[in-house]
Parts: sequence; C-alpha cells; structure tokens
Amino acid sequence: MTNSESKFNYSSKKLDLEERTAAFGEAITLFVKSVPKDIATVSILNQLIRSGTSVGANYCEANDAESRKDFIHKLGIVRKEAHETKHWLRMIAVAEPSCIEQARKLWQEAKELNLIFSAVIRSTKSNLNSSNEH
Repeated sequence: MTNSESKFNYSSKKLDLEERTAAFGEAITLFVKSVPKDIATVSILNQLIRSGTSVGANYCEANDAESRKDFIHKLGIVRKEAHETKHWLRMIAVAEPSCIEQARKLWQEAKELNLIFSAVIRSTKSNLNSSNEH
C-alpha cells in the first residue's frame, strides 16, 4: 500500500458506518498528504482535511446523541460535511489535475455517504413522527 492508498475498499458495503466513515477520513488524510503543495492547493487541502475527517467524528457524536432529535441534528452535520468534502475534492481536482482519479474515487464515496445519511435522517424523522402520533 502506498501513502496515497487506504485500506478502505470503496466497493465494500459490509463495513458498518462508524468504520466506513473512519476509513473515509483515513483515505482523505492519505490523499491530502500525497497532493503536491503549492499556493493553490494548500488552502483547499486545509478545508478538505477538516471536512473529510469530520464526517466520522460527527458520526461518532451522533451515535452518542441524547435523543432522536439530537441524533437527527448531528446526522445533519455529518451529511453537510460529506457534501462539503465533495466540493473541496472538485476544487483540488482543478488545482492539481494529476490527482483527478483519486479525487474522483473519494468524491464518489463522499456522495454515497451523503446519500446514506440523507436516507437515515429521513427514516429517523419518519419514525420520530410516527411515535409522536401515538
């Protein structure tokens, strides 16, 4: 495994979400370390490392939520961070074209995480509303 690779298998759906988000943060970290640094990339990479690694950190916080409403709120943050990560990956692909393929793989995983957390939020809200009606 090279420095720019992660042990994360992007096609694996068997990982639980805590492991998957942690592996995503690891992959982002290794990617950031591999990108050549210049005036255009440094600022983007700082933003990318923050948003990409906070997906997993905020998911851990969501798992320790004190209520379903708190869980939904924290998952909303996870979803936003995944969405923001997609933006920064797009920007780094423009700033450093040699990284396009790896950025594209990470972008796809960020998209999948965003969709997963959107579905979990919808489901949890639906369950919360159903339980409030009874």
